[in-house]
Order: sequence, then structure tokens, then C-alpha cells
Amino acid sequence: MFDSTSLLVAALAGQALAAPRTLNWKRQSTQQPLLTDINVISQYWGQISPYHDNAETYFGVDDVGLPNGCQIEQVHSLQRHAQRFPTGYFDDGLNDENFAAKVYNFTSANPHASFTGPLAFLNTYRYQMGEGFLTGVGAATEFQSGVAFWNRYGRTLYNATVGQVQYNASYQNGTTRPKPVLRTTGQSRIEDSQISWALGFFGPSFYETPQPSLSSFGNGSLFNVVIIPEGGTENNTLASYDSCFEDNLQGGDLGDLDLLDQYVPLYIGAATARMNANAPAGFKFNNNDTYAMQSICAYENGYIGMSDFCNLFTEQEWQGFEQTLDIEYYYNYSFGNPTGRSQGVGYQQELLARLTNQYITSSNSSVNTSLTNNAADFPLGQPFYADFSHDDIIVSVLTSMSIDYFREHPNLQQYPPDPNRHFVLSNMTPFGARLITEVIGCAAPNPTAVHSHRTQYYPTQYGYNPANATHKFIRMRLNNGILPLDTIRTGECSGRTDGMCALSSFLTSQYEAEKLANYQFACFANYTITAPTNGNDYDGTVTNTTAGIVVSPGEITAAFFAS
Repeated sequence: MFDSTSLLVAALAGQALAAPRTLNWKRQSTQQPLLTDINVISQYWGQISPYHDNAETYFGVDDVGLPNGCQIEQVHSLQRHAQRFPTGYFDDGLNDENFAAKVYNFTSANPHASFTGPLAFLNTYRYQMGEGFLTGVGAATEFQSGVAFWNRYGRTLYNATVGQVQYNASYQNGTTRPKPVLRTTGQSRIEDSQISWALGFFGPSFYETPQPSLSSFGNGSLFNVVIIPEGGTENNTLASYDSCFEDNLQGGDLGDLDLLDQYVPLYIGAATARMNANAPAGFKFNNNDTYAMQSICAYENGYIGMSDFCNLFTEQEWQGFEQTLDIEYYYNYSFGNPTGRSQGVGYQQELLARLTNQYITSSNSSVNTSLTNNAADFPLGQPFYADFSHDDIIVSVLTSMSIDYFREHPNLQQYPPDPNRHFVLSNMTPFGARLITEVIGCAAPNPTAVHSHRTQYYPTQYGYNPANATHKFIRMRLNNGILPLDTIRTGECSGRTDGMCALSSFLTSQYEAEKLANYQFACFANYTITAPTNGNDYDGTVTNTTAGIVVSPGEITAAFFAS
């Protein structure tokens, strides 16, 4: 992602100098009690929330059971990395580091001045976090995700034997299975997430006969990995912003500017006043500092599982914190950004290719055809696929697929935010998020929906027979919640109450949806957004007639971008 620190610092300059209204801490606590239940607090951390399963009905699908005569035959998982340290972007890690340095410098220079009350811990506080890498908590999250994937899907995909708790590289007759191929970007936290997930799914640390060396894992006998470089300008569907230059030059800042210019000042002033009521003479909190304290709370929990910053805010202030992150992602990576669809269309095209058993030999998007034109890197017909990526890619894929349930822009002026809004990152892309596409085979062309969840103990439990399951359907889940595919814009998937869509109808809807990205123009045309903080909904795309842009001659090239 493009580091737009200089732009964001400029945007914040006015806010940082604004004097907050003086307010007594105790009085404010009486009016709106401080929230101290970390299980509730952690639900308001947006994309830096810990993973939790959504209820299967969370996205509005009523019937969640698998119909009689049906079974999941193939699964595609787009998996986000788990808990990491903050990054170097201003509103993520840099602002946190700046605040911690401000406190440290003050306490070092003024050893007899003291923060009081709930801020007394700042007198001896030291910032302990690294930058960008996966934490141990994150590795545990991914390990559990791999175990859960085996339990939900692996058992039935591979017709597990009684008591089988992990993948077996051999068929029951002793012959060797084709090795699954996993894909990851080359970024450290993504690759480490893939390793941790694989340890859970393939299970070498809990074999019936212990294998302390984990040799079957390390020697490559269980699976293969394709590592796609990240950080340059190469095509990479799992880090598609690398090759979409307009996103890196200006489009990637829209959400940051909205949250910093508009929403942080809207909700955080009272909290800043409380902090100043317990600050020593000579130290003054500004809104950026208070926002950093909320962020540090979330990140320290993702690192060491605790933080003294977490009990300092009301529930509404935590709701405001999450709204800032929803704003950021909607306007950086979703319908509110001209490149929102372009950043997701590459994975969308790869998914369609896998569903139709086709290689991709030419690209009009972020697809890297050197990796999609051959069986070694892009095998067809695997029982499952697992691709390891970022939160923003999941958001952009949902956008490119035209799942209009999520086309509900966060309100830039509403505080507290609407609790029933649809675009909520803690439910969409928490750490360890997973977007699952299930391919379901059924005996009937229109199977009767089943209202309640039913555990699948073995593949044929409810009448499934692979020999006559000729009718194929797609069902998608986001963190366990079944997605309402009937909200796909073109309407091909309407008519069912269980989130299932006939494969042929799904393919038709997606071939139409992918056209809307307008990738070449969105990523490489030389255009300027005239009012970047107006909260405009671009439907995730842009043309030369889109209102609010000015198009200049020429294209943005790799050489220009590098300069």
C-alpha cells in the first residue's frame, strides 16, 4: 500500500491544535459509563478486531441448513492474515508511535510531573510493539483457522475416517493424493499466516504417533506453496494495489482523509477532555493522541493479550472508533473508491477460472498469467483452495462481485453510528477473516431450503450421492455468516432463501459484474479527484465521464509511479 504519511499529517495539522473542551472525568463517567468488558470493547476494533464467527444468519439469510441430497464438493478460501503489529501508516502505527514518544519524552524530561487517576500508568509506560509482523496471538488465530477448516470442510471433502483429526496425504488404499497447492504473498505476515494455518489443517503437531521434528511438514510431502512477490509493481491478485497505480497515488487516501478530517473530531473531543483532566501541567492531549490510545489498546491485545489503555472510553466512543475504520475501508477499497472494483477483480477472475476449470492465459487486471497458465501454480479441480492475503482484498472482492448488501456507505456525520448498518469491518475483515466460496452438488435442480443448521457428520448423511448430484450451486460465507447472493445486482441469484445460487446463474452474474471495474482506466488513467473528502460513492469504478474527476492526457506508468 502507498505510504501517504505526508498527506495525512497535513490533513491532521488543524485537528491536533484544537483545544478540547474541559470536562471532569468523574462527571463524564457518570453521564456515559466507561466500558470495561474487553469482550465487548474488542467488537469495536474494526479490521483489527480478534476473529469471531458471525452467526450464520448475520447477513440476513434465513435458511442456513444444507438441503437434502446436497453436499459441499469444493471450497475456495480467501484468508486474511491474523493479528499483527501496527504498520507505518499514519492512522495505523505512526500516530501510535508518535503518541508513545510524546509521553516518554515528557516523563523523561519531567520526572516529578505525574499523570493521575486512570492515566497513572503513563508515568512509567514504554511502547513495546514492533511494526507490521505477525504476532504469536496471530499465529494461534491462524492455527485455529486451519483446524476449523479441516473440521468444517476437510472431513467431508476427503471422506475422513472415524477419529481423523487432520488431512492425510494418502487415500485409504494407501496411494498418494495429489498435493494441495496453497498461495500466499511474499510479505512476512501473510506467509507466516499461511504456515500457521497449514500447521492446523495438516496437523503434524497432533499426529496419533507424535512427530517432534514435524518432518512431514518441513519436507514438503503434504502440500506445495506458491509465493507471489509483494511490494513492487508486479501483478498480484492477493496484493492488487501494487499494480493499480491510481490507488497508490491518490485513491488510497480517500477514506483516511474522511476519517481524519471529519469523523475523529466529531466523536473524540469529550474523551480528549477527560485525558487532559488527568494530565500534568505542561502536557496536553490532542485528538490524535486520544485516537492513538484506542488504537494501542487494540494492538497491545493482539500482541500480549492485555492493555491499560482499554478501560478509558465509553461504549459510544468505541463505536465511533470502529466507524472511523469502516469509513476508511469503504472509501479506500470499496464502493466509495474509484479503484474499489479493480482491486478485487483479479481474485474474482481467478475464482471464476477455477469454477470453470480453465487456466488464465491473458490478463486485463491484476492477474499474473505466468502463475495462472499452468498446473503447478494454478491447479484445477482441487477439493479446496486456500489463498492468503489482506483485509482490503476481501473488501474489494465483495465490491467487484457487486454484492450490494455492502453498498451502504458509512455516515460521515452520524455519531453514534447506526448499529444496524451493513458495512461493519469487525464482522467483515477481523484478523484471520475468511471469505469462503462453497461449491455444492445436489440431486435436485431446486432443492428445498432447510431452515436450521445441521452438522454434517459424513458426506452421505442427508441423502447425498455424488453419482447423481449433477446440479451445482454456489454458497458463500464471510466469517461463517452466509452471504445474501440474492443481493448481487444483476439479479441472477434471486429466488432462494438459503444463500445458494445455481452455478450457471452465479457465473453469469459475475461475468457481468467484472466488466464494471474498468480496470485499465481506473488504475492507469491520469485523473484527479476534485473533492476527495465529499463522501462520494463511485460504485467502485470510474470512467472519463464520472462526476468529480478531471482527466488529463497520458497514463500513469510504472516509471512515473516509481519516480
